[in-house]
Amino acid sequence: MLVAAMLYSVTIGRYDVSLHEVVSILWSNLVPGSDAQHSQIAQTVVEKVRLPRILAAVLIGFGLAISGAALQGLFRNPLVDPGIIGVTAGAGFGGTLAILLGVSGYGLLAIAFGFGIASVVVVKFLATVGGRTSLLMLVLAGVVVSAFFAAAISIAKLLADPFQKLPAITYWLMGSIASNNYGDVLLLAVAVAPSALVIYLLRYQINIMSLGEERARALGTPIATVRWTILLASAFISAGVVATSGIIGWVGLVMPHVARTFVGADHRRVLPATGLIGAIYLLLVDDIARTATTAEIPLGIITALIGVPVFALILRRLHSHGGWRGD
Repeated sequence: MLVAAMLYSVTIGRYDVSLHEVVSILWSNLVPGSDAQHSQIAQTVVEKVRLPRILAAVLIGFGLAISGAALQGLFRNPLVDPGIIGVTAGAGFGGTLAILLGVSGYGLLAIAFGFGIASVVVVKFLATVGGRTSLLMLVLAGVVVSAFFAAAISIAKLLADPFQKLPAITYWLMGSIASNNYGDVLLLAVAVAPSALVIYLLRYQINIMSLGEERARALGTPIATVRWTILLASAFISAGVVATSGIIGWVGLVMPHVARTFVGADHRRVLPATGLIGAIYLLLVDDIARTATTAEIPLGIITALIGVPVFALILRRLHSHGGWRGD
């Protein structure tokens, strides 16, 4: 389904490209010197415009979904998403500050990514008391850090030029991959692929942690190591996503629930299923964003419009079947 969705996404847009032309373009890249059965315009549209954003959408959807599934299992809470540890707000402020200072390109990516990782360090410092960290303190520290960076973003908006920088900041914070290039895709791949692999390698530990901290400790699980490894992996994913594409919400919150309806609660199946479903979902959302109207619609708006009613239905279903413990 993911491959089919990617092929379909390449064909749609302002400039019509047939599936036959897409296959011809891809084949000519794999086998140089083969007979070209496509126009140069079609090749430019596919290679320079559509493929980067399609790859970006797949990586973003996959990364946010798998990190959301891991965090929900770790915290034993269906309301947890990748923004719980303050990374999203921190990276959002980093990007906002970069735009306010006139920094663009890789400078913006570096500042946003740096602030996202720094927010995790602050959360760890606030949540660790006497060498121990509780889940409640992690959540509270994440809320505090997120609130601080949200206030900082508001101050930056207040100081921004209302005719140029303020619209750029507002649009960037709503999330979009319209301007993503292969450099952004590379950064996303570096942030998402290793982190997702680390999370998947800890799938058995996440199953044990989801039973509760006391049972996990009794079974010999290194709780602190597993917890911070998953948190740091999720932080890298969220920081990479926000740095390249702005804030895209609801993917990491809703997609794990959708995956559990198909494969159950075992993270050996939930993690890969969630990642694939998230990739397909965000790819189709991006298709809507770039074709529904003449103007590009920010991804964050569409994911919120779809995610809110879907999540409300999921909560109703969970409540009618015994709640979270029903899994």
